[in-house]
Formats: sequence, structure tokens, C-alpha cells
Amino acid sequence: MSDVIEQIKATFPGAALSESNAFGQDVLVVAPDKWQGVARWLATESGFAFLSDLCGVDWLEVRGEARFEVVYNLTNFESKTRLTVKVPVAGDPPTARTVTDLWPAANWLEREAFDMFGIVFEGHPNLERILMPDEWEGHPLRKDYAVGKVPIEFKHLSPGF
Repeated sequence: MSDVIEQIKATFPGAALSESNAFGQDVLVVAPDKWQGVARWLATESGFAFLSDLCGVDWLEVRGEARFEVVYNLTNFESKTRLTVKVPVAGDPPTARTVTDLWPAANWLEREAFDMFGIVFEGHPNLERILMPDEWEGHPLRKDYAVGKVPIEFKHLSPGF
């Protein structure tokens, strides 16, 4: 276990569990109600100032009450380390707090998770669809989404494509 995970566990008791992924990198699972404090500490105190990726995960019925998860991949350029943080997201619609104030790169990534999975990011400055047409119904990356029901019309292609 890395020093940063030990520091998080000491600073935020009961907020996190740690594990490793298949590549031996640190993975932190943070309780949703503690995520804002942990995220602020990671961004400002620990050097993880770069959010390299954010995505949604749909576990369907595997995870019980928290069907969805938001996965954050952070990078610390000084120590040349990466950290993956998983935050379970429950509710209907599934809801998490935005981190755009800490990592501006989260802006479009949160919009994509909203568009594809229906995860609502409270406090997001412009939470609207980014990939699918505005009138699209549903969220195509959900595991219970009915694939192939509606043909997609691409409106910005010129003739000949």
C-alpha cells in the first residue's frame, strides 16, 4: 500500500478501502459521502493535480444498492505515480458531486458519463448531453439499454459519406 493511501486512511477514517489492480497500481474505493473531502485533499495536498480520466461503470445487479460507479484516474507528476479512485453511486437517477472545481478536465468527462450512463453530477456547470442527440431517450452504455431498437441518423455528414 502506498504512502498516499495510508495518509488518506489516517486523514479520513472510514472513508476508504484500498486494493490493487492487475498492474499493481493502487486503487482506492471511497465512500460517496466522503468523496468531496478526499478529492479536495488529493487535488490540493497530495500532488494529484491531474485528472487523466473519469468514467462510469454499470455493474447492473452485481453490486447491490450501488449499481453504478464513477472511476477517477489521477496522476501525480512530481512522484510519477497514478491512483485510481472508485466511488460507488446509488440513487435513481444515480447522483454524485462534480469535481470540476478541483479538476477542470472533469467537465466533459462528467458530461460523457451523464450522457452514456445517466449519472447526474450535482453542481456541474453545464450538465447536458455531449455525444448523443439532445432528443435521445435513455443512456446507451447502461447494461439494460435495449440495443438496436432505434436507427441513428447522423445529421452533420455531407452527401457522399
